[in-house]
Amino acid sequence: MSTFYKLVIKEIKRETASCVSILFNVPEELKTFYKFVSGQYVTLKVTLDGEEVRRAYSICSSPKSGELRVAVKAIKNGLFSTLANEKLSVGNLIEVGLPEGKFVFEPQADRQRNYAAFAAGSGITPIASIIKSVLEEEPKSTFVLTYGNKNPEETIFYDTLQELHLKYVGRFFVHYVYSKINVEGELFGRIDKAAVNFVINNKHSEKSFDKFYLCGPEEMINTASAVLKENNVAEKDIKFELFTTASNEGFENAVLGGHTKITVLVDDEETSFEMSQKQTILEATLKQGIDAPYSCQGGVCSSCICRVTEGKAVMKKNAILTDGEIEEGLVLACQAVPTTDSVFVDFDDV
Repeated sequence: MSTFYKLVIKEIKRETASCVSILFNVPEELKTFYKFVSGQYVTLKVTLDGEEVRRAYSICSSPKSGELRVAVKAIKNGLFSTLANEKLSVGNLIEVGLPEGKFVFEPQADRQRNYAAFAAGSGITPIASIIKSVLEEEPKSTFVLTYGNKNPEETIFYDTLQELHLKYVGRFFVHYVYSKINVEGELFGRIDKAAVNFVINNKHSEKSFDKFYLCGPEEMINTASAVLKENNVAEKDIKFELFTTASNEGFENAVLGGHTKITVLVDDEETSFEMSQKQTILEATLKQGIDAPYSCQGGVCSSCICRVTEGKAVMKKNAILTDGEIEEGLVLACQAVPTTDSVFVDFDDV
């Protein structure tokens, strides 16, 4: 079961014309529940026109700040993002899930490392939290950020990043990449092979980077990751989080058309029912009124991870689980469809 608490909105800050950051007031009795690690996200839950809507948003504040703040960029026809950018006000109550996620950074005060990140658009939100943690809590470490946007006006946290650049001279470096305007001293275009090579092999050729953080659209992440590997960066030193993902055109849903007897374990309670193999495990589970954990339903967060202990299921797409985790039976419930006559799915043992 996902745990949510109603939190009051303390502040709404306009970051760009299409993005706001929302600061929640966390009462003293709930602060232990909302302790987080840089890079994690929370799920926000609202009811719109009688329908429950859940969306996952990365925390952009640092743990040391004592703030729980997320950034929400408006997207076309986005239910929650439109609400956040146009209608939410200070004092409103929002149901907020507990921090979760695997794209994390935990600082060590005596560690000396060089970190780098490539982010695009709203992919800056978890990266911003990680940057602040490095600068605040690893005083011997440095951070290089390459950040892609259309123009300076649409660059989320532009002022904050500039302030950090001035405050931590010699430790924090930021390179902007703009696709719609030429700005003197910055890169033009997108975060492509040339941009990645320029940053790590030219601008910062004197540095040996220990860890890379990538966040944004799938195409950018794939490109940056491939270039880093060409530069002999080990896969274990590249961490990424997708904010949008392409559909898996290779998934042949047409071969699935039968029914499966499924048993679902949530909060130590088993429920058995029959489902169509054209449904995802999450869709069928929620239809039964079972309070299974979920958030984005798009395969880009990790809220709905579960374990198939009997039978088999395949995922339409996956950008989170490793091959080893899949071999252990882990799947994303929002992307997994059963392929056997019966399956047992455990949401507790993950």
